[in-house]
Amino acid sequence: MPFETLKPQVKSIVLNTKKTVDERLLAICELLETHIDYYNWVGFYFRNGSKEELKLGPYVGAPTDHTIIPFGKGICGQVAVSNQNFVVPDVTAQDNYIACSITVKAEIVIPIFVNGENIGQIDIDSNTPNPFTEADERFLEFVCKEVATLF
Repeated sequence: MPFETLKPQVKSIVLNTKKTVDERLLAICELLETHIDYYNWVGFYFRNGSKEELKLGPYVGAPTDHTIIPFGKGICGQVAVSNQNFVVPDVTAQDNYIACSITVKAEIVIPIFVNGENIGQIDIDSNTPNPFTEADERFLEFVCKEVATLF
């Protein structure tokens, strides 16, 4: 399903105040994982209070042991420090990669900003080598801007 058709669905999920924030975040994960073939694990990480670490939030996909990630460690931890999108076409080429599953070939992480502060990120793993394009980045930036309105 093309990104443009998913945007109104993301907005609708975010605006559904009958659900908790975590329920809405999970619904976004489910929407993306279901409708984008090469999104095999979709989840959110958020800053863990005032600590220099990320805590796993809602996600869909294989269970992960990485529920806490120190800033600077792995792709997610690097994004927490750099405040920049990070697209990894081939996870085996990354020295600072934290392997979640042997099936993962690529990863994309986009930060979420509230009032200019990086509060978390969306993390997507793919079992397809080099699947992410600039269109994925722009779409996921849109998703993160929508998610930011929940905080």
